[in-house]
Amino acid sequence: MKLPRLFCGALVLATSLHAGDANWQVESPNGELRLVVRLGEIAAAGEPQKHPARLSFRVEHGPAATRAVVLGDSPLGLTLGDQDFRDGLQFVSADAVRTVEENYLMPHGKRRVCRNTAHALTLHFRNRQGAALDLDLRAYHDGVAFRYRLPGADPARHTVQAEHTGFALPPDARLWLQPSDKPGVYSPGYETYYEDGIAAGTPAPTDQGWAFPVLFRTADAKHWGLITEANATADYCATRLAGTAADGVYRVRLPDPEEGNGHGPAEPTSALPWAMPWRVIILGPSPGTIVESTLVNDLSASSAVTDPSWIRPGRVAWSWWSDQASSRDGAKQKRFIDFAAEMGWEYVLVDANWPIMDNGNIHDVIRHAREKGVGVLLWYNSGGPNNVVTEKPRDSLFYPAVRRAELKQLRDWGVKGIKVDFLQSDKQASLALYRDILQDAAEFGIMVNFHGCTLPRGWSRTYPNLMSMEAVRGEENYLFEATFPERAPAQNTITPFTRNAVGPMDYTPMALGHGRYPHLTTYAHELALTVLFESGWVHFADDADVYRRLPEAPKRFIQELPVAWDDTRFVAGYPGQSVVLARRHGQAWYLAGVNGRDQPLEQTLDLTGILPAGDYEFSLIADGADATQFAAKTQPIASRDLLKVTLLPFGGFVAKLTPR
Repeated sequence: MKLPRLFCGALVLATSLHAGDANWQVESPNGELRLVVRLGEIAAAGEPQKHPARLSFRVEHGPAATRAVVLGDSPLGLTLGDQDFRDGLQFVSADAVRTVEENYLMPHGKRRVCRNTAHALTLHFRNRQGAALDLDLRAYHDGVAFRYRLPGADPARHTVQAEHTGFALPPDARLWLQPSDKPGVYSPGYETYYEDGIAAGTPAPTDQGWAFPVLFRTADAKHWGLITEANATADYCATRLAGTAADGVYRVRLPDPEEGNGHGPAEPTSALPWAMPWRVIILGPSPGTIVESTLVNDLSASSAVTDPSWIRPGRVAWSWWSDQASSRDGAKQKRFIDFAAEMGWEYVLVDANWPIMDNGNIHDVIRHAREKGVGVLLWYNSGGPNNVVTEKPRDSLFYPAVRRAELKQLRDWGVKGIKVDFLQSDKQASLALYRDILQDAAEFGIMVNFHGCTLPRGWSRTYPNLMSMEAVRGEENYLFEATFPERAPAQNTITPFTRNAVGPMDYTPMALGHGRYPHLTTYAHELALTVLFESGWVHFADDADVYRRLPEAPKRFIQELPVAWDDTRFVAGYPGQSVVLARRHGQAWYLAGVNGRDQPLEQTLDLTGILPAGDYEFSLIADGADATQFAAKTQPIASRDLLKVTLLPFGGFVAKLTPR
């Protein structure tokens, strides 16, 4: 029996069926990516026998003449409490291949105008009991994605007990990925260190497995990929990968039951229809594809905010890093408000325990900020039963009626946004809490930043009032972690290709003071992080007087720094070694680069293909004579000129290029 071929423009969906084996494929619009799904006999990892009628997929990349299999045959399937969608599946039909074509605007992120272009295909299957399973496939210029859907209309709740999705990485691939956190009072929060180019198949150091995203490259370095997920909603949980890769296959696993203080089940449930998160593989010929991709947002639901004009990215003065007790002191908060006004920054963040403030109260602080033209952001504990952290205010955002009353009150006070901490769970109940906070906050005109949280999964597109998320081992660790200073330089060259590639990241950069554990990075390295790391709010970590004492050039740079970008481009680098990015705001381009190694680095940067042709004023702030000095210069250049920059060990630089 042979099923018909379906033609859609220049794209061919070829389906053949013989001896119980069938294949379907969808290609990217540029023809360089192919997602292939197979139904047939598959040997499960660690099992000698083959299982009939199982689904698998593979991913191919490259021009047609040299196309390579980058992800080999990888398992698909679900096990529900009342249905098996792993074994004994039967093909029913395939929809015609269609083209996805849409543009959308983002008020913050890698670029303002995002273009979502793909070829899409849906395959329909049924299991032995006759229950339906749909598999949605997408192929983009810069990656592929798939998701499971259970169609129908059934109000009864169904439970996923296991997801059998796996990713068969090449056995000689190198990986950059982080171990998942063990559940605890302050975890999981995606705050472990990224492993640097380890061999595929390396076991995770704990039984918690590996967290998304996973960066990999093939042995010949011709194919770079990032595996993650998108549009994880309140209908499912967030997932991770198992810690061991049997037969080279990294398999999806559900959250740990102990996460979130044990609140909520680890296994997701839903009525039908049920659409699950997209499994995403960003893929290209260089790590620049991953840095520049907006695929996680492209695959996520469109904005639920009709009028986003009130959503304002900006710079934030923040007192907590330099003085952890300062959020309980109204006089100290007023000092940081005065500094924000002096610098022209949009916001001040009043951190934990502001309800028990001395030297005035929060109303005094808000009134002072209003007089100075500075917006106020307030910290909140997310608990609820999901954590036992005592910092205040808590129990104000967990319960719906209380949350809505609190957000209305903040709107009436003139507060612009909230920082919500200690969610520390990937369970479905936690994802529902994220959604409910974002949805209610949007209704009352409140922006949001999550800490102690999960990884971004495209929610900034759906709720653009989500300005940033932590999910990173950030600069607060100069206060807590003795090994952080030695790990931070290399980590800072990995996160643009991993954590920050999938969404905004609240790293709280540019701590020039040493905290408890002195940093090894140079001042110019710290300055570069304000551009290198994308976040809708940039919280400057250090004390106001530290920034006041800066030389004129770096001080002016952070006074004028934009945080919403019209475009983002990869310039140079390699994860674990160095990285240089270019970001555009209006007609001006901003460069930022850091050296993750303890040896000097000389870089020659070619911006042709990034800069429009013409003449520019090039303003550079780089490492000076030592780690605490800056060197600044301004000179005319042409777009075709090569730029030479010298970085100290663990050094960095920023530059601004303005058309003349």
